Amino acid sequence: MRSAHRKVVVVGAALVAALAITDIVTLGQGQASNEFPNPYKIETWGQLPAGRKMGATYGIDIDRDGKSVWVFERCGGATCDGSNLAPLLKFDTSGKLIASFGAGMFIFPHGIFIDRDDNVWVTDGQGKGAKGQQVVKFSPTGRVLLTLGKPGVAGDGPDTFNQPSDVLVAPNGDVFVADGHGGESNARIVKFDKDGQFLKTWGKKGSGPGEFDTPHGLVMDAQGRLLVADRGNSRIQVFDQDGKFLAEWKQFGRPSGIFLDRAGMLYSADSQSNTPTVNPTLKRGVRIGAERGGKVRYFVPDPDSIEAAGGREGIAVDRDGVVYVAKTGNGGLYRYVKQPSGTR
Repeated sequence: MRSAHRKVVVVGAALVAALAITDIVTLGQGQASNEFPNPYKIETWGQLPAGRKMGATYGIDIDRDGKSVWVFERCGGATCDGSNLAPLLKFDTSGKLIASFGAGMFIFPHGIFIDRDDNVWVTDGQGKGAKGQQVVKFSPTGRVLLTLGKPGVAGDGPDTFNQPSDVLVAPNGDVFVADGHGGESNARIVKFDKDGQFLKTWGKKGSGPGEFDTPHGLVMDAQGRLLVADRGNSRIQVFDQDGKFLAEWKQFGRPSGIFLDRAGMLYSADSQSNTPTVNPTLKRGVRIGAERGGKVRYFVPDPDSIEAAGGREGIAVDRDGVVYVAKTGNGGLYRYVKQPSGTR
């Protein structure tokens, strides 16, 4: 088992055997609710150099040590186009900035994934000129190790993307890309081997099993199943690694970001509900529950008004159970700290 909470969860053989396939297929089609306790205190988090502010941010993840937080932000604004700021930021858990890189390389920073060797994978969700529409793998110190996609070129072939939202690396090194961000972009999952060779793709625009409307986030569970935050369809879809559809879960809201910790708790950040046309009675916020059984236990309401530009989309959890949340729109980073019973 890895020492940190991660977007890829690895557990012992005994636990894997206990989690039968029926546990996930029969989770039911339950609808999301606002009626759960909230034991979390919310704190603004992360310190930037004087004169710099946090831009719109979705990408956030935890390093292998379980104590370092990586953030992929949009250069103090809504885009990195024309900026000379470094959008890849590494913080310690106190919020102190300890490393940064990637200046001048990106248009629209989006997804981020830290692999078991602490390599940093990111997706650039838009293109302009000879930049963007790519997945980039960095060493922990910022050296480019691999790129997927053609710079600045949108497409739906084996070597092109159209608004890739997230990336994940399986324990065997296979790479999964959530390719699409709504509208006329793609709506698929693309799979590569560890060397970046195309293996397969699945999905199309729609609302049926195995179809997507904004595949916005990825995690892999202890059994190696791929969970996709199918945001536009207000559900999480579950697949095996060859793209076989296994289940859909609606009880975790309209997920922009998802994270699965090593204890099997699933965290889902809903940044778009509570509008006249999208889940009007469902509040925005973070829903937390056990993957096995699919029971939501906690709900942390978004404290921002629904009129606020952008929502709290990115989510990651460190080894102590502290939840880190990233906001798009006018930007922001937050810590959600669980309070002991009796202090709430």
